[in-house]
Amino acid sequence: MIFYARNLPHWQPEGACIFLTWRLYGTLPRGTVTPDCALPSQQIRHSVSSRDRDEESAGAKFKRLDQQLDRMRIGPRWLEESRIAACVEDAILRGEKPLAQYLLHAYVVMPNHVHLLISPQLPISRIMRGIKGVSARDANRILGRKGKIFWQDESYDHWVRDEEQFGKILFYIEYNPVGVGLVKRPEEWKWSSASARGARTRIASS
Repeated sequence: MIFYARNLPHWQPEGACIFLTWRLYGTLPRGTVTPDCALPSQQIRHSVSSRDRDEESAGAKFKRLDQQLDRMRIGPRWLEESRIAACVEDAILRGEKPLAQYLLHAYVVMPNHVHLLISPQLPISRIMRGIKGVSARDANRILGRKGKIFWQDESYDHWVRDEEQFGKILFYIEYNPVGVGLVKRPEEWKWSSASARGARTRIASS
């Protein structure tokens, strides 16, 4: 198992699927309690048992954060612009092919944050540096922002414990745009695995 800690503890058991969420820099008001600051690193105990004990509380904090992000109408929402969303989607797809850094199960690019479900072949820290670095560079070029921070520095990750949880997380990711009223069906949200899967099905049946 790979473990490292910054503001959050990050666990990557060998062979496990990982659920990741990251957001645009400046999306939440100062002082908002998020998973990014919920667990001071000096308080983290480096053991699987402590990770299990903290899972429910960390999960509740994540849900509150995600609901806040979905409702937020102030702060940057650059991912609403199709060219910016395309930069992020391209970086995600490139990580699977041709780079073979992970198997891609599901993703969605929301207006101010991203969800991703993968089976990593490399350390998560390296995968995230690639996706966030490339997409931030390309997005800032489109926006005409030179040397500006695009993504919040740290991401939230959760390792999937079993098939039931895998199914729930995949559903959560692809139905996120439906749940907040952006579309009526998952495949209608262009920047998602649901939309990409629907496009492949249409091509195969034509």
